[in-house]
Amino acid sequence: MANVNDIQAAIASLSEEEYARLRQWFSERDWAQWDRQIETDSATGKLDFLVREACDEKAKRKLKDL
Repeated sequence: MANVNDIQAAIASLSEEEYARLRQWFSERDWAQWDRQIETDSATGKLDFLVREACDEKAKRKLKDL
């Protein structure tokens, strides 16, 4: 397996098109990880406070229309 320096050198040698494809791949990978984390946090109740907060604000009529 290559080390980080080898990977950085390989990335630096990519064409603009290949570099753009790599950036897109990283972006999609990051968002997929974020989605999985949100799903896990939601399933375990870590985000319940946000629902409670929104319900409280709604009850106080403090929500703003978008």
